[in-house]
Amino acid sequence: MSEAVWISFAFGLGLLVKAIGLPPLVGYLCAGFLLSGLSSVTPIDVGSTEVLNHIAHIGVLLLLFTVGLKLKLRSIISPEVIGGSLLHFAITCGIFTPGLYLIMDLDWQTSLLLAIALSFSSTVLAAKVLEAKRELRAFHGRVAIGILIMQDLIALVVMSITAGQTPSEWALVIFGLPLLRPALFRLLDASGHDELLVLLGLVLALVLGGAGFEAVGLSSELGALVFGAMLASHPRSQELAKSLWSVKEMFLVGFFLQIGIGGLPGSDALLFAVVAALVLPLKGVLFFFLLLAFRLKARSSFLSTLSLTNYSEFGLIVASVALPQWLVPLAITVALSFVISAPVNRFTHTIYERFSHRLIPFESKRRHPDEQPISLGDTRVLVMGMGRTGTAAYDEIAGEEPRIMGLDSDPTKTAQQQALGRNVVFGDAEDTSFWQGLQMPQVESVILALGGDIEGKLIAVRNLRKNGFTGFIASHTLYEDEAKQIRDAGADEAYLTMSETGVALASQILRRKRPDHPVPPEHGTT
Repeated sequence: MSEAVWISFAFGLGLLVKAIGLPPLVGYLCAGFLLSGLSSVTPIDVGSTEVLNHIAHIGVLLLLFTVGLKLKLRSIISPEVIGGSLLHFAITCGIFTPGLYLIMDLDWQTSLLLAIALSFSSTVLAAKVLEAKRELRAFHGRVAIGILIMQDLIALVVMSITAGQTPSEWALVIFGLPLLRPALFRLLDASGHDELLVLLGLVLALVLGGAGFEAVGLSSELGALVFGAMLASHPRSQELAKSLWSVKEMFLVGFFLQIGIGGLPGSDALLFAVVAALVLPLKGVLFFFLLLAFRLKARSSFLSTLSLTNYSEFGLIVASVALPQWLVPLAITVALSFVISAPVNRFTHTIYERFSHRLIPFESKRRHPDEQPISLGDTRVLVMGMGRTGTAAYDEIAGEEPRIMGLDSDPTKTAQQQALGRNVVFGDAEDTSFWQGLQMPQVESVILALGGDIEGKLIAVRNLRKNGFTGFIASHTLYEDEAKQIRDAGADEAYLTMSETGVALASQILRRKRPDHPVPPEHGTT
């Protein structure tokens, strides 16, 4: 049974690469190539790839739908996104096209289409990496996703031109989609919290977004993204995203398997992929300096760049339409870029922290509006990260200490907190340059309630102590080993979130049993 073979190999290779510190998706890629090789020399039958194609496509649509749920479209309409993506596309094609023409002795049309395919970055990989680190809404995450969306739109235009097809006249209907938002909101409210919520997500991503957009001659990927973005402002959008998490992850395994399972490459294809991998850093360097030109800080430019320094699955889609004879070499190129990019993106903050002194001098003296320096004024208590934990800590302290300030890297969340009357400002506490020159003479205590992995907390603690802050630093984490690392970095306390929750629950029971804390009549027993 083909499905049993796919699942077994994907699990085995995924577990193996995870054990050596690589993301499991690298193992899924290796499993695809291994299955392809085994099927050519052994009786192992991986079966027709038609089923796997459907699984992979569903995974991509669900991923883009969940990305849309976390995306505010107004953040895409910005100079750095539009200008950065278009300039990078034009410069890349301008360099790669003559290079491929001269070096590989190709005709101009083939050289141009190959250059276009290589100019794109992977939406799937970047979104997955940013989502895993909870950085989709951070400034650098929004810039990266915005550029990827622009690239995907360019790819759709290229495919339409090369295929000689244009969207049908019914495609104009999509401009009326915002009128459906109230109805979609009511559907989301009526779906509850169980399986109907998951089914609603599948209907929107696969039926209305996927099949609906294809029916009018548009990309199903674009449709899934658009329908997700239409729900992004709903209070339950993140609950919907979490409900689809496991389903999406399962189908995405098929996407990574599909890349390798299509067939083993020849020597020419391998050589092309290796050369393309060697020039991959040039793609990243171009992104970095373009983003700096749009007044982004070195850190934001660097983090966005690492997310974009890879080749795209959309390049394979373009090749399937315009260059089918180049599909295998491009598939190897994309896979190899994933193998390089995925591990590097696990350590983006650490890498920047190490090389920041060399990158910061390239910054423009003018700052992007979203990266203006912040003055803490007479703030006594600073809360970094205004999620549920940070908000609870803020509200508990604000009653006794009015000179408190919250900090969050999500502008939407910052605006919501401000609307509720809390003193919250936009800023990325994980940004090492954030602390440079920052004066906070009256801050006495700092609470680290940052989401994501431990990396951001460690960077914040180290920079606080490096800047001479001698006050109290408290953080939270889920694991004991991480708590030790946070204390070793300089924090005074690192609390285990789940343990503290258990203590708080137990204290409520004990308080009710004490004579000096009688149970209120309305909550007592009869």
